Amino acid sequence: MFKTLRKTSQALVIGTALTVAPLTAAAHSLADSLVQAYNHSGLLEQNRAVLRAADEDVAGSLAALRPVVNFIAQAGYSDAAPRDKFSASWTLEASMLLYDFGASKMRTEALKETVLATRQSLIGIEQRVLQDAVAAFMDVRRRQEFAALRASNVRLITRELRAAEDRFEVGEVTRTDVALAEARLASARAALAGAQGELAQAIAEYTRAVGAKPGALNTPTTLPDLPRSVEAAIGIARRTHPDILATQHQIAAAELSIAIAEAGLRGTVTGSASLSANDSDTASKSIGLRATLPLYSGGRLQSEVRKAQANRDAARAGLHVTRHAIDQQVTNAYALRDIARATREAGDRQVRAATIAFRGVREEATLGARTTLDVLDAEQELLDAQVNVISARVDETTAAYRILATMGLLTAKHLGLPVKTYDPAAYYNLVKDAPTATSDQGKALERVLLGINKN
Repeated sequence: MFKTLRKTSQALVIGTALTVAPLTAAAHSLADSLVQAYNHSGLLEQNRAVLRAADEDVAGSLAALRPVVNFIAQAGYSDAAPRDKFSASWTLEASMLLYDFGASKMRTEALKETVLATRQSLIGIEQRVLQDAVAAFMDVRRRQEFAALRASNVRLITRELRAAEDRFEVGEVTRTDVALAEARLASARAALAGAQGELAQAIAEYTRAVGAKPGALNTPTTLPDLPRSVEAAIGIARRTHPDILATQHQIAAAELSIAIAEAGLRGTVTGSASLSANDSDTASKSIGLRATLPLYSGGRLQSEVRKAQANRDAARAGLHVTRHAIDQQVTNAYALRDIARATREAGDRQVRAATIAFRGVREEATLGARTTLDVLDAEQELLDAQVNVISARVDETTAAYRILATMGLLTAKHLGLPVKTYDPAAYYNLVKDAPTATSDQGKALERVLLGINKN
């Protein structure tokens, strides 16, 4: 269940010239954007189809243990001597694998493990979709606030320039002061143009990740509940991260592949039966057993056993690598969160101090104790502090959701998003018994497929 306990810091109001206008009550929340991204994602749909294909592999493997019945009809004409002749015949034949030392059953079990691994891969894709949406949402908020600050900065420096021009007219300052204000205004306008361009790029990324252009976005005031220590988070990640779970299922499938290859050394027993008739009313019946025992295969079967063992060893090594990679990702995510939090806290203090300094320098300038350059420098220091606080707040939120992802918990279910989640077992349960098209289960499956195709 998604829990939110700790409020994030709010942007400080530092005066009329630099205040960012509040968002309306109708603004989109981060949860709204995550819901939209989940419902919009073509990547999720693509990998759900990949999972259904893996489900069908299990059905196909199970079908290999059932009888295969074929009807064969032949007709031909020949003008060979001594007379022209038309001939026709038909055959009804059936065959069934009776015994293969468990190879087919183990193959089905291995494919079931592959299905379970694919389900975990789908969870990994879901985390990627939601993490992209979080990053896009927060980057738009960052760029929106940057653009608002830059616009306020242009307005403030414009007023400072007018004030410098007025003071120049009465001889209180020199032409140098006016030129300094003009140069700083040109720089501020260039920075505003850059901020607006970066905002446009952030909006484009948001549109890709979420599926619609952002309107007013409400800055998150809460962060997800997280373990207090890195060690606790690593413990959760090792139990729940989809990459680790998928690799474990891959190891199980590789173990079964070794047994399958070893069973291939022992051979098979197959049963067959047929009924045939031709145009001369001649009918024939046959029934038989066929046992196959490989005596010599040029080393191919033994090579397949060794290959399966090597794949198993590779999967085990892959789990070792994956586990350590996840540990590092958790540690890095916590470090980024802690850096962002410390930066935000220091930035809040810097903004408060810079605000007082800016107001004091501006007041002293009106009394002639400070120059225009002093005012502009103080304003720039305040602007830089504000930018740092905005970035730190965004980075802290993004890092918190990254921690969830490194634990394998950045999912619609864990976040409690109001979406219709995909049930990976529903389709599998319909196809696991390899139903025929005319069975009740086959007809139900057909209805499900029609619904999927419509969506």
